[in-house]
Parts: sequence; C-alpha cells; structure tokens
Amino acid sequence: MPISNYRTPAVYMEEVQTGPRPIQAVGTNTAAFVGQAPDASAHPGEAIACSNWSQFVREFVPLEGGKSTDLSNAVAGFFMNGGQRCYIVNIADTDAIAGTDRPQRTGLKLLETIEDISIVTAPGRSEAASYESLISHAENMRYRMAIIDPPKEVPNTDLLKTAAAAPMPTKPAKDKDGGGSTPTPPAPPAGLRPRTSQNGYAAFYFPSLVIADPLTPKGDLTICPPSGHMAGIWARTDAMRGVHKAPANESVRGALNITYRVTHDEQADLNSCGVNCIRSFPSGILVWGARTNADAASPWRYLNVRRLFIMVEQSIVNSTNWMIFEPNKEELWGQVRRDVGAFLRNVWRDGALMGRTPEEAFFVKCDAETNPPDMVDQGILVTLVGLAPVKPAEFVIFRIGQTSSGTTVEMV
Repeated sequence: MPISNYRTPAVYMEEVQTGPRPIQAVGTNTAAFVGQAPDASAHPGEAIACSNWSQFVREFVPLEGGKSTDLSNAVAGFFMNGGQRCYIVNIADTDAIAGTDRPQRTGLKLLETIEDISIVTAPGRSEAASYESLISHAENMRYRMAIIDPPKEVPNTDLLKTAAAAPMPTKPAKDKDGGGSTPTPPAPPAGLRPRTSQNGYAAFYFPSLVIADPLTPKGDLTICPPSGHMAGIWARTDAMRGVHKAPANESVRGALNITYRVTHDEQADLNSCGVNCIRSFPSGILVWGARTNADAASPWRYLNVRRLFIMVEQSIVNSTNWMIFEPNKEELWGQVRRDVGAFLRNVWRDGALMGRTPEEAFFVKCDAETNPPDMVDQGILVTLVGLAPVKPAEFVIFRIGQTSSGTTVEMV
C-alpha cells in the first residue's frame, strides 16, 4: 500500500509476494479422438472426457449389438498402451472432421476451447481433406500435435512419398454424337501421405495394425488404424521418461500383426519423407520412427524436439499471466529472468536439454536491450529464450577396424 494511504497512527501489517513464482510444466499426454463411435447417437455435439476403457464403453457402446469402429479400436489401443485421459467427439462417418462453427460446433471445432489437449487424431480418416483438417487444426492451436493414419490398403509404398490430393471435380463432357453427356472420371490421388507441416505439428505412421476386436467375446481379428496405439505410446513415454524422450523403439501393446512388412531399404526412403514405420522384429512389433512431417532438413523434424518446445512454450505462457499490466521496468525484467530460468533449470535437470551446465543448455535474456524505450512505450515486454534440446540417436554407427594388436570397435 502506498505510504500516503496511512493516515491514522497505528501498527499496520501487509502481506507481500516474495520469491519466485514457480512455472509449472503443463501436461503433454491428453488425447482427443474424432470419429464415429459404436453408438452413433451418443453425445452428439459434445466432447466427452474419458479416463478408461470401461467409461468409454458405458458412454459410447450400445448395450446390445455394439460393433467396433475405427474410433473404438483406437481408443482401446490408447488405454492399452498407457494413455490416461482423452476426449471423444462422436460424429458420423459421412461428416467432415473439421466440424462446423457456431451455433452448433462439431468435430475439431469442439476441441478448440479445451486447453489441456495435446494430441489430436481422427482414427481411420485417411483422405486428403481429413489430413488437411488435422494438420491445420494443430498448426492453428500451436500447443498440440496431430497423429495421422495411413490408408488401410497401400498398394505401393512409393505412394507414401507424395502428399495426397483431393480428386478434381468431375465435369460433364458431351458424347461424340452431341446428345447427352458422360462424366469425366476423377484423376487418381497424387499420393497417400499428408502434406508437409514446416513447423512439425503432425506425425504420420504406417502401416495399420492387426488386433483382437475389443468388443467381441472371442476377440475376432480386425484391422485397426495405428493412431490410438501411438497416442498411448506417446503418453506412456512421457510418463516413464519425459516428453524429451522420442516415442520410438517401443512395443505396440495389443498389436498381433501389421498389414505390411516394411523392409530396411523401404524405410530408408520413407523415413526421410516423414513416414514413421511400425515394424515387426523377433522381439515383437515396435515403433521404428520418431519424426514429424516437417522437411528432412527442418529443425522440427524430430517428434521429441517439437513436443518439448510445445511443453516449454505453453508452460511459460500459462504461468506468467501475473506479469500483465505490471510496471515494465528493470524489476519486472529481473523477475522474468528468475522465474523462466528456474523452470528451464528443472527441464535441464530432467535430461531434456544438452549441455554440462545450465549456461550451456539454455539462456534467458530480458533487459533494456530486448526492451528499448520504443517497445516499452507500446506496452510490449520481450524476452529471448534459447534452448539446446536433446535429439534422438536415430542412426547408431559402430566402426570396426583391425590393428596389429587386435580388433578395435569405435562407436560414433
């Protein structure tokens, strides 16, 4: 309280905020699924939170005659692989996943107001329009990533190297006799993978999985899109190791087979195109890729790097609202450096950043240089933050040589 407000002789007690205001790391493992549930009439126009498979069955599976869908199989895979919480948006298979805006939101539009979602997918939707909707949604929201499914049938893996495109609209063409018209056949899609997201807000997996149907008593075999299982693996890896660990070289729980056996040489081509392969090894079925669908040379090409930056950015934004309308001067700048620096020091201690010391791992700059008078006059506070994220050991190379004293092995 200003001194001028004290007018009566007395003893006054004031509580003041001292010390740092800790920045809390946001969650990174809440998923959202858009698609048709076994009960197509359940909860239309709502985003329903589910914490386990039993709850999903109660909410979205009819008491009798419930048949599995791509959505239900994906949600089962999510919880089986370590997922803890997700949102379900139930739409018809014939509806576009993008949804509609006011007055009645549906599809992805319903998810725009839910802040704790970090993973979004539309199981089994593998056409160009759905690809575009998922990627655009993640790019616009900034703090979430899309997991995208491949077509269930891929006749040639070369088609996965090119982005999918919607067929051209058909135009009536006159018959040779001039009477009537015949439709022009649509051109085939250019490819089968989603477009590039330059900032890496999406991940694409191939092939589909063979699983036991969770809604049939005998567990009949069925083909399942991989997105739900992958979202569960992301959540499991985050919980066990942290968001900085690439969600790869991990077992796919519940996968009994895969619809296509990718070879070593095929993956050599697909990997650089942002296609994360799921492969069968003697030890089981493993996720064998950890890339986004950014360009191969992009700094955002690795999943764990993109997701780490999402977590750091969102955590800082969510925990620094108290700074708004504070006096924009040296005292506030020092508090910014203190709070953000303390948070990033914890991120470094968790093993998410390179460097032997905090000074090598990150920097936080907020001072008169980043906030000159013209910026302060506009009510703007600027902080520069730099991180050195860890990257996955994607290619492990052993060099074996022979010397006069024996064989030597060098790991590079």
